[in-house]
Amino acid sequence: MSVYKKLQDARSKLHNTKLTKSGKNAFAKFNYFELADFMPAVTEIFNEVGLCGIVSFTPDTAYLTIYDVAGDERAFVTFTSPLVMASMDRIQAIQSLGATHTYFRRYLYLMALDLVENDLVDSVEPKAPTKTEEPVKKIVAKEEPKIVQKMSGKEGSWQIKTNEMSEEEWGKCIKDATQTLLCIAEKQEDVNDIFKVNRVIYDRLKSDYKSIYDEIMTQFKTKKEELK
Repeated sequence: MSVYKKLQDARSKLHNTKLTKSGKNAFAKFNYFELADFMPAVTEIFNEVGLCGIVSFTPDTAYLTIYDVAGDERAFVTFTSPLVMASMDRIQAIQSLGATHTYFRRYLYLMALDLVENDLVDSVEPKAPTKTEEPVKKIVAKEEPKIVQKMSGKEGSWQIKTNEMSEEEWGKCIKDATQTLLCIAEKQEDVNDIFKVNRVIYDRLKSDYKSIYDEIMTQFKTKKEELK
């Protein structure tokens, strides 16, 4: 049996396996596969059909080479992708490298095994610039306060206030502002006040950006524990 036939058998077996997408894209509102969602099944199926996948990197290319371990050691098929480093705020270079490796491992296996993901390009509303104007960013249009970096703290009402911003920046901005307020909170009553004053904002987060809401609730719980 050729390495290509074994790979096709592995694809068929994997597609008949019930897999759950645990990754969540809060902005485009779809779920996606994380490595842990499919790699245990892939490893088991590869072992069954006689395949082994090896991921490697050069400075500009990511490789997934799938070998036929039960036949000729020269029998293999390789999948490649141009390598782009992950760009993430407030993390060290080694963490960025780790995120890049994880990202490309996931996509190379998705490619090799024909696992279907949502099309992110098609899922985002197109922005059509005019000849004389820059593309118009989608602005959050809600009746509750608009959030960015201005806030009142210990001497005020703990209220988060902001200017208009794009949808994709909104949730991150609330998370950062909440973290700043929690840093200057001195007692549990302060933590409670921060939540109460900004309840409308957090309710919207819970509805539209559940993953960010859960992170903020964890921050509240941790701060309360620290102030006990």
